[in-house]
Amino acid sequence: MTITDSFATFQSVVNADPDQVAEARRRRRLFERAFKSEPDVVEVVPSGSLARGTHKDPIHDVDLIVVYDASQHEAWGASGASAHDALDHARAAVNRLLGVGAGTVDQLVRLARPRNHAVKCFLDDPEDVDAFTVDVMPALRTDRGFLIPEALSEGWVDADPEYLIAEAARKHSEWSQYAGAVRMLKFWGAEQAPLKVKSLVMEVLALEHLSTDLNRPAAIRNFFTAAAFRIDSGLVVEDPAHLCGPIQSDLDMDELGSRLRTASNIAIDAGAAQVANDDARASRLWREIFGEEFPEILAAAGAAVVPDGPRTVKDSPQG
Repeated sequence: MTITDSFATFQSVVNADPDQVAEARRRRRLFERAFKSEPDVVEVVPSGSLARGTHKDPIHDVDLIVVYDASQHEAWGASGASAHDALDHARAAVNRLLGVGAGTVDQLVRLARPRNHAVKCFLDDPEDVDAFTVDVMPALRTDRGFLIPEALSEGWVDADPEYLIAEAARKHSEWSQYAGAVRMLKFWGAEQAPLKVKSLVMEVLALEHLSTDLNRPAAIRNFFTAAAFRIDSGLVVEDPAHLCGPIQSDLDMDELGSRLRTASNIAIDAGAAQVANDDARASRLWREIFGEEFPEILAAAGAAVVPDGPRTVKDSPQG
């Protein structure tokens, strides 16, 4: 086994089960079909990580943007009650079209609960921490993307989820392993407890710092170095469409920078071990970054095993 093999095996760990992906898409299509039958809906746009192909295992939710005809909702878009009205309108449509016991298209949704920007639709027991949900976000299309309701501020805000979808597709066209590598980085972010890193933070960092002209170990190694430098420089991780501001304003950026630096230094050592044809040591170092799910390569019989030992702090080149 080589490091390339280890990364390929680890990829199968972070990828969602194909049957699970197929079921998530089937459920999304049911919502699309239901809302497209509504007379005031002009289009339904898939959104979220499933639409970008960057979903990791497990898949707990899918996202949809339901674009309404502004001429039929003239009050929408203004500050005040219209944000709540739009969410209530979408919730009523979910219950009427897809509610358990009463849906006219299908009977899937046990509970439809308005949140800040979308209606969260529970297809499983709402008390189940792993309940599968569909987030339905009502919106109006504009020249800047979409205008979406914001219940907390009782206003409407600009957003353009299609921008990130298009950028992820562009990156994946440049490098067929891009989406898979993003899933690996999301896996790393999810393992940083007690630090809670939103997966979208990792995806936006990947969009800006994950190279598409290197092999997978080198690309991920360079990502950690470049992302650490970005965070240490005080740059905020923002909506890539430059409409919604910071993605996770409550994130401890100093701690995130520290963890990215640590991963960068370990990845640099792993790269050096690989260059020295010591894939066994390289795999142990990548396991320090990604955890026990990353496959370890056993040293060849008779080969000397060099203890990893403490690593020196590096002033590594920044990307």
